[in-house]
Amino acid sequence: MTLPQRFYARPTLEVARDLLGKVLVHRAPDGVTSGVIVEVEAYIGEDDPACHAAAGPTTRNAPLYGEPGRVYVYLNYGLHHLVNAVTEREGFPAAVLIRALEPMEGLELMQRRRRRMPWRTGKPAVDAAQLCRGPGNLSAAMGIDLGLNTRALFRRPLTIEDRGVGVGAVTWGPRVGITRGVEHAWRCWVEANPCVSRVSSPAARP
Repeated sequence: MTLPQRFYARPTLEVARDLLGKVLVHRAPDGVTSGVIVEVEAYIGEDDPACHAAAGPTTRNAPLYGEPGRVYVYLNYGLHHLVNAVTEREGFPAAVLIRALEPMEGLELMQRRRRRMPWRTGKPAVDAAQLCRGPGNLSAAMGIDLGLNTRALFRRPLTIEDRGVGVGAVTWGPRVGITRGVEHAWRCWVEANPCVSRVSSPAARP
């Protein structure tokens, strides 16, 4: 079942936790790929210094202020596309960054896409656990780019679905790859899952 828009129209930390175990699916022209979400990070409001909305509305961050359940894709350092699910109410900027997946469908297609990354040219195929480990690798393997920015996550081609996958224990800890807002324990991940991008010491649950 594809998650409805109302799933995202809730407090961001609730959405972040509930996204673990859901399945991100991309039905692209070259094939279908999917993976179980095993790691996410929350970014919440203009008061969050690590959120793209910290400086107020811009052309780039406009999707954050839009309807919940939309995709916010941005290019990070000119290299990696990062995919986020917009949350909360329209006009309040918040989203959940999807940091890692456990691959399900389309592993061969994921491998081909990863091999097209410039820094992987001529290198051997990556281990299945590494295919979607980290938000940049995830988007490359899933074929996600700026063309999907602002699309609805509850309509094809990019959807998040509930397929009844259980994930077990979940841990909360600090966000990674940022220099501001590091005091917030707004990253959560599935314990002991080999596809998680970075394991760090747990922090108090938000």
